[in-house]
Amino acid sequence: MQTMRSIEPGQQLLNVENVSLRFGGVKAITDVSFDIKKGEVRAIIGPNGAGKTSMLNVINGFYHPQEGQITYRGEARARMRPHVAATQGIARTFQNVALFKGMTTLDNIMVGRTLKMQKSFFWQLFRHGPAMNEEIEHRKFVEEIIDFLEIEHIRKVPVGKLPYGLQKRVELGRALAMQPELLLLDEPMAGMNLEEKEDMCRFILDTKEQYGTTIALIEHDMGVVMDLSDRVVVLEYGIKIADGTPEEVKANQKVIDAYLGVAH
Repeated sequence: MQTMRSIEPGQQLLNVENVSLRFGGVKAITDVSFDIKKGEVRAIIGPNGAGKTSMLNVINGFYHPQEGQITYRGEARARMRPHVAATQGIARTFQNVALFKGMTTLDNIMVGRTLKMQKSFFWQLFRHGPAMNEEIEHRKFVEEIIDFLEIEHIRKVPVGKLPYGLQKRVELGRALAMQPELLLLDEPMAGMNLEEKEDMCRFILDTKEQYGTTIALIEHDMGVVMDLSDRVVVLEYGIKIADGTPEEVKANQKVIDAYLGVAH
């Protein structure tokens, strides 16, 4: 395997090259290309059915495109498994919350540290000796994330008992526990009220600034997109119709037509 090179802020971290994805005769993505630069918030937007979540699934290896490739940290690949993507620094949240509902906030976020644990399963099973010392260090990191997301008051609460907005925050915490270089957020504001959206926006920007995390974001709230994003790529029916700064995209007639539902 090719050694992945070091990427500086502003340089290309990930490149999507002419990617096409089909399910039988249905075209989900058609010849789409764009890049994500280290340190930016890169929004992927478009009407329902535009192929946005499919694109995230291609990036993290859940789907394998029929054409095109992804280049991540200088390594070109046509296929990637989700667990390999995770080990290489790509984490994600989901459109529908995917947490262990019977486990506490603390334990759910600890799941994100699994890939960072070096001691053998034997030591982890008995939680003794070196494994215990390692777990203490991982718990310290998780407690820092809990403080960062301001969820100390629910750290011991089973997530199934939490309101939806807090569950989304816990899911973000679990992704951050992986210390990702690239964080994929699939509609992190979905189902939230205005106050919860404002909190999530703040945490996303703080994640970028404090942890240096590069973020790819799917979001339907255009106000959020325009406030958070450095650059925006727009999909419609699996085809890229615009790519640029929020101001450029907002003024693009194809984007205006797509969101107004102008007939083709």
